[in-house]
Amino acid sequence: MQFARLLHLVDSAIPTGSFAYSYGLESSITFGLVNTPFALRNYLYSYLQQAGNVELPFINSCFRLGQAELSEAFRTLAEEYDAQLLVPALHKASAVQGRNWLKLLASFYPAAQLEVLGQWFVAATIPPHFTLVFALGLQRAGFALPNLQAMYLHMLLRDQLSAAIRLGFLGPLEGHQLQHDFYAVFDHILAAQAGKEYGEATRSAFLLDAVQVLHEDMYSKLFQN
Repeated sequence: MQFARLLHLVDSAIPTGSFAYSYGLESSITFGLVNTPFALRNYLYSYLQQAGNVELPFINSCFRLGQAELSEAFRTLAEEYDAQLLVPALHKASAVQGRNWLKLLASFYPAAQLEVLGQWFVAATIPPHFTLVFALGLQRAGFALPNLQAMYLHMLLRDQLSAAIRLGFLGPLEGHQLQHDFYAVFDHILAAQAGKEYGEATRSAFLLDAVQVLHEDMYSKLFQN
């Protein structure tokens, strides 16, 4: 039953705002970095590898530190995560998703007192970035770390392919086939990041970061019919 509840929380119909920003895919398609199905596969692989290298160590540390009252050690973690989000669009999207995620979880799990997390971020004047509150919130709601890790990668992959479909770059059936194929990559990514802490997080796809810088200056097609 717990796993079914987690599946519900990461359903694309849940209004966390993840659909509102393509994390560089729209820019990559617009400026020709991704222009063939093969290039999309390479993009997705690089994107997931970087997510594993950066986000999973932070999730591991958040889960461990969140088992007690938030301390100075967590403040250091949160400040480091905030500092490494150098792309304005990515920084803004992460904070908006984080706030929406906390509201969502607080409504579903009132006994977990998740509003305390939001109050902590306000008092610390640090944005409640999605990766951090995703791990903290679900840990406090009673979910297991391995399930959190797998579901986080699932959300990232699903949102990327949903954006590609909305942009008309590939069809729905083709997109879901690609999503099915890429699940085979998850085991490798999760094994490579097992036990790593946020001090070991590394960025590995700098070209994707550079493309994301152009997102706010681009004419968006994601919501056109």
